[in-house]
Amino acid sequence: MNLQLVTIFILINYCLAVKDYLFKSCNQNGFCHRNRHYANQISLDSNFQSPYYIDFNQIKIDGDKLRGTVLKIGFDVKFPFEISVIENSFRFQLDEIRNPIEHFVNHNRYNETSKWAFNKDLSNDKADYKINDDQILMTYSDNHEVIINLNPIKFTFYYKNEEVLLINDKQFLLVEHQRSIENNKLLPQESSFNMFSDDFKDSKSDKLPLGPESIGLDFTLLGFNNLYGIPEHADSMLLKDTSGKEPYRFYNVDIFEYETDSRLPMYGSIPLLTAVKKDVSIGIFWVNSADSYIDIKKGKDSTIHWISENGILDFIIFIKDTPKEINQVYGKITGFTQLPLLSSLGYHQCRWNYNDIKDVLEVSAKFDEFEIPFDTIWLDIEYADNKKYLTWDPQNFGKPDEMLEVLERTGRNLVAIIDPHIKTGYFVSDAIISKNIGMKDNEDNTYRGHCWPGESIWIDTLNPKSQKFWDDVHKTFMISDNHKNLHLWNDMNEPSVFNGPETSAPKDNIHYGQWEHRSIHNVFGLTYHETTYNSMLSRLPEQRPFILTRSYFSGSQRTAAMWTGDNMSKWEYLKVSIPMILTSNIVGMPFAGADVGGFFGNPSKELLTRWYQAGIWYPFFRAHAHIDSRRREPYLIGEPYTSYIRDAIKLRYSLLPIFYTAFYQASISGSPILKPIFYDYYNSTNSNIFEIEDEFFLGDSGILVKPITDEEANEVEFVLPENEIFYQFTNGIIGDKINSSKFKVGINDIPMLLKGGSIIAKKERYRRSSKLMKHDPYTLIIALNIQGYANGQLYVDDGESIDSEFKMINFEFENGKLSVNSTGDFSLPIEIEKAIIVGANEVDPELGPVTIEDEKLVIKNPRVIIC
Repeated sequence: MNLQLVTIFILINYCLAVKDYLFKSCNQNGFCHRNRHYANQISLDSNFQSPYYIDFNQIKIDGDKLRGTVLKIGFDVKFPFEISVIENSFRFQLDEIRNPIEHFVNHNRYNETSKWAFNKDLSNDKADYKINDDQILMTYSDNHEVIINLNPIKFTFYYKNEEVLLINDKQFLLVEHQRSIENNKLLPQESSFNMFSDDFKDSKSDKLPLGPESIGLDFTLLGFNNLYGIPEHADSMLLKDTSGKEPYRFYNVDIFEYETDSRLPMYGSIPLLTAVKKDVSIGIFWVNSADSYIDIKKGKDSTIHWISENGILDFIIFIKDTPKEINQVYGKITGFTQLPLLSSLGYHQCRWNYNDIKDVLEVSAKFDEFEIPFDTIWLDIEYADNKKYLTWDPQNFGKPDEMLEVLERTGRNLVAIIDPHIKTGYFVSDAIISKNIGMKDNEDNTYRGHCWPGESIWIDTLNPKSQKFWDDVHKTFMISDNHKNLHLWNDMNEPSVFNGPETSAPKDNIHYGQWEHRSIHNVFGLTYHETTYNSMLSRLPEQRPFILTRSYFSGSQRTAAMWTGDNMSKWEYLKVSIPMILTSNIVGMPFAGADVGGFFGNPSKELLTRWYQAGIWYPFFRAHAHIDSRRREPYLIGEPYTSYIRDAIKLRYSLLPIFYTAFYQASISGSPILKPIFYDYYNSTNSNIFEIEDEFFLGDSGILVKPITDEEANEVEFVLPENEIFYQFTNGIIGDKINSSKFKVGINDIPMLLKGGSIIAKKERYRRSSKLMKHDPYTLIIALNIQGYANGQLYVDDGESIDSEFKMINFEFENGKLSVNSTGDFSLPIEIEKAIIVGANEVDPELGPVTIEDEKLVIKNPRVIIC
């Protein structure tokens, strides 16, 4: 069979819907099978005594760190460990002293995940230790105390004198130490399943040169039943009990037409789990980039069994009062989301593929003809010359500079896709091979696999030499520094390999440092989009780059937006997009979206309309479609649906100041852009509030939204926080205080409420793109609470510069007066042309004098409307 036929065969099989048999279950995955078996055997044996213990004689305090060694009874192995406090949070790292082997692979446990995931220049905080014969008492930060039992090893965490967390209470700790197949002594509770080979049909060639290396550990959360996080899974926001079922898996893969209600792995991994109850929130950050599983047993106390294929044991425990504080400390460690380009918060129009420059510009013109604003049009893989990334198809996209110039006239951007698989046989792949910066196979030669271009190689972005090369080829591809409206899309960076095991790279491939791919798999996508980010920054150092990534890890929020991948044009995918995006926001990756309309298939007009009405709330708002789907640009749908979709998109644009303000807050505090109800109301007496995953607040604005995600729905019912008043705000039109949480909706309605006590700033004039809105005035909506009080914020800067001048404006309405003050220095005047006050008839019918403490804020006799 020739290469062309092989490639066609691979693509045909790839383009079928996801098949469970392509992906390992826990029972088929050697390390998960063995750890689950070990845990089950221990649970059945009431007399079990863990073989692991801390050697008292080797404990020492080194500054603010405590170091020691864990030993294993019956085995000549040593596991050095270190306890430290980072950003006022407890960190534990355990390694293994290993012997060199006769193989070119790095024989050590992988210990560089934090290098990629963490923010730079973090420092350790102070901790106090008291050591006696059988335990260590550690105190750190305020109100944090840990008792560490030496034998058996157990960690007991106290917060404000309350016992809140136990680690290794179930004694699931397992570290598969270095061994050979000839000398493989096992504990009675251990299994030898697939220790030195892999019998999964697509992984049988895995050499496993280091043998078994897995780690496992249990965490018991005392009094916690509400668990969130650990994306990415097409599942509920509230995590499920996995007892006797398939656990949640972290293994970044190209999962084509993924299923809903699934714990199967997807494109990204953020190993942060958050537990919430009244007055206490806990975060568990498992710092490991290998294939991993999370088993959950829920109850009055919930137990998390975390399992990884290899690497060091490295985790951080956050214990705070609120979920917001968990986000703050996690963001300090892994970095906050970068404040994005304002234009990237507008509407993005994409499909696979726009045919040529003429097609691109005609689509842009049609949006103007139908008065539908948009900011960015996208090019999928067909724009390149024969799928050779970093080139332009000379026939269809031969003059990209002219295309960029036409788009720039209306303030619009272009995004082009560049994936990490590089077609063999042209200047980019030739240079990667000659410079020795490609991913290697298990014989240390440049790895060759198959993806969209056919035979491909993969650039190894863990190699520091890759950065300069990537800078140079991007500078050429991006045409000229004069074109600042070209941005990038990094897809297929799990990495996706069509002929690889589980549609990805073989685990025994080799990366820089002679690390196996199995060690770095989940962080590879981050290294790729971060290298791209640096290349864009080297070209235009004053401008914020925009990059969309499909694969991500903790820390990806610093440099990229994400989306939920290849969804389908079905109602259940619209519905699941909300909890998926809320989960991403909960764990510090707020710049998230889903393909509006569904990537595969042809949505009905009702579904497409409802999807746009939901999609306007996605922090990243993009429509996208498969090459075999019908064209579905909004102006093609036909009336009245085109008008409904246009109204929804215009609403998004009117709310851009609110989105941008929320993104600013996220960039300094890690707060979500979309907040589930429980996030601010965790002390509610309504226990159901922890399960609400179909409504959310937009940042701190007070806007509460519940998108319609059911076919033929004509009614909506909100679950409202207690002791708050809300005003009707459907379609962004302010109305009366609501008396019922249930009301009728039509196909043209977007259910929204505005919380009393809120002030928001909108821009209400139609413009073709966000850049053309720059000088437009604002309309304030002042929604008073029962005391006649309201406040709010507005963040303003130039929308694109990294070090832009800015202004944070604070609005406060009290005693019938509006006060306006600000911080920062932004040179352009800011005009407020209208103020709408609701609830004033219950307090004071007259608007008192306006107090302004900033000469660059302009209120030119604003029209005041009192509702």
